[in-house]
Amino acid sequence: MKKLVTGLAATGALLLALTGCSAGASGGDGGDKAPEDIIVGFAQVGAESGWRTANTKDVKRAFEDAGIELKFSDAQQKQENQIKAIRSYIQQGVDVIAFSPVVESGWDAVLQEAKDAGIPVILTDRAVDSEDESLFESFLGSDFVEEGNKAGEWLVEEYADSDDPVKIIQLEGTTGAAPAIDRAEGFAEIIKDESKFEIVASQTGDFTRAGGKQVTEALLKSNPDVDVIYSHNDDMGLGAIEAIEEAGLVPGEDIKIITVDAVKDGMQALADGKINFIVECNPLLGDQLVDLVKKVVAGEDIEKRVVTEETTFTQEEAKEALPDRQY
Repeated sequence: MKKLVTGLAATGALLLALTGCSAGASGGDGGDKAPEDIIVGFAQVGAESGWRTANTKDVKRAFEDAGIELKFSDAQQKQENQIKAIRSYIQQGVDVIAFSPVVESGWDAVLQEAKDAGIPVILTDRAVDSEDESLFESFLGSDFVEEGNKAGEWLVEEYADSDDPVKIIQLEGTTGAAPAIDRAEGFAEIIKDESKFEIVASQTGDFTRAGGKQVTEALLKSNPDVDVIYSHNDDMGLGAIEAIEEAGLVPGEDIKIITVDAVKDGMQALADGKINFIVECNPLLGDQLVDLVKKVVAGEDIEKRVVTEETTFTQEEAKEALPDRQY
């Protein structure tokens, strides 16, 4: 009996030690960790747009200001690169992993590996479609469906006094990416009850300016009488402007353009009248991410969904906002 009690005590001590290690990695007992002792692994989508560049710059700036070590990787818009980076962070035993998923699906296995290692994960900008929400601590980012709603609402208002057909080309973001899926859904949700609105073509430009130009060039040939282009981001919209001008048309007049993001180049095009309306998607998530990381490491509860505050811009509003625009 004495041997059994001794064995149980030893086992309990071992389990306690193992639990302590796991809790430390996940922030369970990390309340005493100074910022300079925290290590965060961040797997970025890539550098496909002005928005993403601003997002990366702000994240790096925020962690530097906080004195927290940031291990950064650029996935070049490839999911397999992000998965490799996350597995590398797990092997290195970082305190927190943060990433902006290239696409929504296919993350359960690697997120389970992080969970098994006791490393909390924070999603930034984009969500995953996992049914097991215990695989991540929080999702920080925009409401992409609402962004699509705002784009649709402007369109409905713009053509409120007209019964003529309105033909729309939609420039989609990366296939399978949360913003592409949700912005399309939100837009369609608003215009579905008005038969005059018709999306005559919808194709991915992969969130890049070059992609937006190439797709618009092709779609204008098959849809020369299009009235509106709805672009899932500014960069594709800017590419569309180039294609429209090369076709001998006037962007903003012959073809109205709605975009999402509100980066400087997009805002300038809006101020110049080449874009008609922009829905903001704020890339400056660095400070909020740092705050979430600190709370997780300290073992504090955080909200599962943290939505960023955003607005919309007309031409006059863009002119007013541009001088102080940070991105």
